[in-house]
Amino acid sequence: MTGRGSSTPPRPVPGPALLGRQAEIAHVLDLVDARGTEQRILLLLGEAGTGKSRLLAAAADHARDSGVLVLASQGIEAESRHSFASLHQLLLPVLGDTAALPGHLRTALETAFGIAVDEGPPDSMLLRTAVLTLLGGVSGRHRVLLTLDDVQHMDRDSLDVLAFVMRRLTAHDVTVLMTARGCTAPAGLPADLPAVLLGPLTEQAAAELMDAQPHAPTGRIRIELLRQAGGNPLAIIELCRAAGTGGAGVLPGGGLPRTERIQELYAARLRALPETAQRLILYAAASQGEDLATVMTAAGAGSALSAWAPAEEIGLVAVMDGQVHFRHPLVRTGAYHAAPAHVRQQAHRDLAAALTADPARRAWHLAAACVGQDESVATALEDTAELAERRGGFYAAGQALQRAAECSPAPADRARRYTKALRAAQNVGDPLWVSELYDQITALTEDRDLLGMAACGAGMGLSLFGHQRQAFRVVRRALEPDPPANGMTVVALTSILAAIGYQSGLPEIRDPVTAALEGTRTGDHETPYAELATSDSSDAVRAASLAGADPTRAPELLRRIRQEPAVREPAADIAEMTRLLGLGGVAWYADESDLCVEAHRQGYAMLSAFGAMGSAAPSLAAVGAALIDTGRWAEADEHLDRSAALAAVHKWAHLQSDVEALRTTLRALRGENAGSPADSAWTAVGLEENRATHARLLRAAGTAAAAAGDFDGAFRHFRSLYAEDGTPLHYFLSPRSIADLAAAAQRTGREREAAPVVTAVRAAVGPRPTTRMTLLLHHAAALTGPPKDTEHHFRLATVNPVGDQWPPARAQARLHYAQWLRRRRRPLDARALLVPALESFTRLGAAGLADEARVELRASGVTTASAPARDRADPLAELTAQQREIVRLAARGLRNREIAEQLLLSPRTVSSHLYNVYPKLGVSSRNQLRALFEDL
Repeated sequence: MTGRGSSTPPRPVPGPALLGRQAEIAHVLDLVDARGTEQRILLLLGEAGTGKSRLLAAAADHARDSGVLVLASQGIEAESRHSFASLHQLLLPVLGDTAALPGHLRTALETAFGIAVDEGPPDSMLLRTAVLTLLGGVSGRHRVLLTLDDVQHMDRDSLDVLAFVMRRLTAHDVTVLMTARGCTAPAGLPADLPAVLLGPLTEQAAAELMDAQPHAPTGRIRIELLRQAGGNPLAIIELCRAAGTGGAGVLPGGGLPRTERIQELYAARLRALPETAQRLILYAAASQGEDLATVMTAAGAGSALSAWAPAEEIGLVAVMDGQVHFRHPLVRTGAYHAAPAHVRQQAHRDLAAALTADPARRAWHLAAACVGQDESVATALEDTAELAERRGGFYAAGQALQRAAECSPAPADRARRYTKALRAAQNVGDPLWVSELYDQITALTEDRDLLGMAACGAGMGLSLFGHQRQAFRVVRRALEPDPPANGMTVVALTSILAAIGYQSGLPEIRDPVTAALEGTRTGDHETPYAELATSDSSDAVRAASLAGADPTRAPELLRRIRQEPAVREPAADIAEMTRLLGLGGVAWYADESDLCVEAHRQGYAMLSAFGAMGSAAPSLAAVGAALIDTGRWAEADEHLDRSAALAAVHKWAHLQSDVEALRTTLRALRGENAGSPADSAWTAVGLEENRATHARLLRAAGTAAAAAGDFDGAFRHFRSLYAEDGTPLHYFLSPRSIADLAAAAQRTGREREAAPVVTAVRAAVGPRPTTRMTLLLHHAAALTGPPKDTEHHFRLATVNPVGDQWPPARAQARLHYAQWLRRRRRPLDARALLVPALESFTRLGAAGLADEARVELRASGVTTASAPARDRADPLAELTAQQREIVRLAARGLRNREIAEQLLLSPRTVSSHLYNVYPKLGVSSRNQLRALFEDL
């Protein structure tokens, strides 16, 4: 499979995969492979554990495999006081070549390394010239790669020589790769060296790295460790190893694992600190982001900032802007667990005493110091959770409520608080955390309302994992035989049931939805659900559930919602957010794609602010499809990237496959060599009970096959969207691919085979199909129906202006109609359809379809044979204005420093932009970039 936006396979990387570093890998390997006189030097910057050394090792392995001589040097702090130690380590493999040097240069080099008799310090200029001459001679026989790791620990004399040499290497076949800790070049190196800063991994890459570890944590611990690691690869690996050994200590905001390995990473530096500094570091580690004054007050350290100086000098913390910042996530873990339990307990008590004006944080520290159960602590934590929810922090609320439940002496209070924690975890979108809490609740209570609330989260979690039948059983047990007394709990349960029914595509799951809602009291708003606290929000959720159960009702349900008074009752943000998601859901089923996108766009913005993207999970794939169908392809890319990250972090199994399917569909529509969706997408969940995912995968595979010219394969995939008798595999998604099936049938001469399917779909969508389905059915009938009716159906498929909101489908209908007209020797009529079709394909960036339209235009007598560049999709259209300018200048041959000077940027910013846009443009080097834009 190729990456999004690229038709070339990714570069192979030696050794274990460097997750999340694809752009950096491509750039480094491109530099290693480069030839010529252009300076080839790169400095990799980043904090400890970001993967600098791994990237350097991968480059060295790749170079050796390519026949390049690798000379390596590792900065060692203990040797940094010895002159030329690092230079000696670097040149040791080629010291035998010094015999070819002129005598005065050989003597200077041997004197520096202590080989020759010490006649005083070597002449600095002779030594620099000797090293440059030596490397020049070696590079005449072999390509050379110099790797300098941890430059910040190299001796200054070596760096002075290497800095001189690097500025003069353009005449030799030598590449230099360096790593250094921090965000800027260390002293001794030129400040303007080309550099790449390795920042934290993306959420998706961090989650993938965590899941690749042996005994990867699950549930709340998994999410907490991802948060604590902050995207640092070393922290992820070490914290996973610690969690796997069972060591966990409680900190406010969550548990941090403990192992001797983590403690020993920083133990020596911590023990070397004065007692006051050690105490301050412990209190800062125990804090929950408290300000500097609070930490110092709790620690009884006075107000002199000089107490922090020893810890700052050795790089453990930075004190700035009234806060204490740990330089590495593992420093906090190691510092906290290095202290005995009673000392940590006292630290939390002292911090609680210092936080009398902040009840929320005070409650957390009281809980951390609490041994056993304490109702006063539980109550304080519950109050903290309510405050966190109002501020939009569902994750923090869920943590507080779970800890409150653990501190609750009474089983009834424990069950109630666990249930509230589960609802927060559901909003966060963590199915494993929800599952853990559900088990606690069912063991504690038989209260039907609490069990109903718990079943909402458990059912949704199982559905996201792909277990639709199991999810159905959980929700049905909560509804039957005795439904919850609270009507809004029933509304919430049926909304989950409708989501399960849609994803499964199974009628036995959808059918109970309508019956369950019929007996629900619409005016019952005495509910624990803030999401359903208004009639607007509950009505929208009910309508979305009913539309999901029976899409033929969706247009009427949407009409009713739109007829509701424009002035709504006052609603909290969360209720308005729920109303928007419900409205977007009804619009999806009613084929009102623009409204679907806009409502969800507003709802997602609010969800993101609340940290509650879990509520968006069931709709993410639908919105991605709507963006593709309405021609918003750049926005679709961004949406699918966000969805992929969420799916990876929270392990939403079916959504990961859905995203892969939609990305494949989009690549194919753009005319790229998309291939079929990856094998893992077909096996991640059971497709028999996840028919929505199955339908998306089949559509993606069919679209990719058609784009590659394999219309037999396309027909096979599209035909699999329907049973032998034409019954849709998925009751809603399959009918939306009926025109694709018809087009593949027409290309392969299987019109008669497809015609019964068209008839079956027409019956399935009911007597009053949506406008979109009406257009698709006319398009399909024109391609597969009786010849006498062909033009009638083509006209009906292309004349309705409402169809313009689906540009890809409208343009394809015009193209097919024009092809039919031209083959009947009506080229003038065909041209009138081909011109707007070509404009649409070009605007969308559908290169393959645009080329097909051009061929038809030429055949109809229009002399636009060359398809000039202005008609082609602009390859820069999806980049920012600044990225477009950087790419244009780079394509003209300007180097990063020259681009930076023109645009008033730093060379590092230019470098970062280029490496981020390479995958979007389908290139991996500057040479490919120049070829792509050779018209500039």
